[in-house]
Amino acid sequence: MESDISIQPDIAVVPMGLGHLRQVIDLGYQVFDTHAKPYTSWSLTSVAEHLDSAGKSCWVAVDSDRVVGFVLASMEFELREDWAYLEWIAVSPDMQGRGVAGKLMTACCDLLFKHGARRIVTDVELHNAASAGMMRKNGFTEGTTVTLFVRPNPDEAVAGEDEQVTLGPGTKRDLIRRGRIAGDGRHGRPAR
Repeated sequence: MESDISIQPDIAVVPMGLGHLRQVIDLGYQVFDTHAKPYTSWSLTSVAEHLDSAGKSCWVAVDSDRVVGFVLASMEFELREDWAYLEWIAVSPDMQGRGVAGKLMTACCDLLFKHGARRIVTDVELHNAASAGMMRKNGFTEGTTVTLFVRPNPDEAVAGEDEQVTLGPGTKRDLIRRGRIAGDGRHGRPAR
């Protein structure tokens, strides 16, 4: 077993085990917007596939018995046996900005390189500036941009080519805070 990496006196990064599974699933559902790409595939199956893969690198950040962050990666990326894929990383909103994600990334990437990875690949949604910044800070560089094209059903009424999902102010603030969407540049706080 790899050694623990200390972040703060009560927080450690340790290899993920089955005992962490429920909390990892719950934290993923709390942090990921599972109605939007690329988070639509978040599920028990996606976690189990990582735990069951050869060359896995699955870590949790724990505060006593509470999982406050996790990262799931493996030595499986497309047809490249020498490239790894960091697919999921999340930190509890109350623990963000404390170095937890960086420590998870270090533990994960170090083990993947030990497994023989020449490169580690990840993907970030276009408007997720917080995640993109975290990736850059941890040694990732932009490689390729992929655009998701959508074809609507011609039998359904379409609101227009620029059809957008409308978010309520509370939902939008929450998604901006979590780094899932970019804000509009206004920094004022709502009145309480």
